[in-house]
Amino acid sequence: MKVSGIAAVVTGGASGLGAATARALAAAGAKVALIDMNAEGCAKVAAEIKGLALACDITDAASTENALKQASEAHGVARLVVNCAGIAPAAKVVGKNGAHDLALFRKVIEVNLIGSFNVLRLAAAAMAALDPLDEGERGVIINTASIAGFEGQTGQAAYAASKGGVIGLTLPAARDLARNGVRVMTIAPGLIETPMFAGLDPKAVESLIATTVYPKRLGQPQEYAKLVLQIAENILLNGSVIRLDGAVRLG
Repeated sequence: MKVSGIAAVVTGGASGLGAATARALAAAGAKVALIDMNAEGCAKVAAEIKGLALACDITDAASTENALKQASEAHGVARLVVNCAGIAPAAKVVGKNGAHDLALFRKVIEVNLIGSFNVLRLAAAAMAALDPLDEGERGVIINTASIAGFEGQTGQAAYAASKGGVIGLTLPAARDLARNGVRVMTIAPGLIETPMFAGLDPKAVESLIATTVYPKRLGQPQEYAKLVLQIAENILLNGSVIRLDGAVRLG
C-alpha cells in the first residue's frame, strides 16, 4: 500500500514512538491524525506536521469512537492505524510494600492491551467498508508490543503480560480480518530511547546498553517509524510480530 495520500491514525502521538511515526508518515505524504491523552503534546506534534490532534482515552469506547470519527471527517477513513499508546510502570509481584497493587496491574492491561484492541476493532470496522486497493487490500493496523512480551524482566509482570497479550492478538486478528483485506502486524521494540528512559539513572542506561549486541546503542524512535513504513508498503507482511531490537535478549 502506498502511504502517500492515505489517511493515517497514530495513537500515542504526543511523544516517543508515536511522534516519530507521525512525522515519518507525514513526510511520506500521509494525512495524519494523532490521538493521545496528552492534548498539549499531541497538538504540538500535529502543528509541526500539519496534522490533526485529538485528545482521547483509548480505553474508553465512546472517546475512541468519537476521535476516529473526527479523524475520518477530516481526512477520510484511515487505511493505516498505528497503536503506540502505552504505559510501563514497574512493580514486583511482591515488593517492599507487599503484594502488587491490583488496580495498577489492571490499568496497565487496560491501556496496553484492551486499549490497543479497542482501536483495532473500531479502525478495522471502518476499513472494511472502504473500496479495495491492489489485491483487495483495504488497510493495515500495526500494534506495538515489546521484547518484554517475550522475556520480561524483574518488576515487569504487568507490562510483560500486557505486551504478551498484544503479541497473542496478532495472528487471530489477522485471520479474522483477512476476508476484509485488512492486515494486522505487531512490532516488538527492544531498548528504544523514548521518554520512558528519561527517569532512569544514567548508570542504569549504561548497563542496558552493555547488554545490546549490535549495534551497541539504544534504538531510535525513527527506526521504529521506518519499519512502520516498510510494513505498510509490503503486502506480504501480515499476522506476524517483528522484533526491532538489534538482537538483544533481556536477562
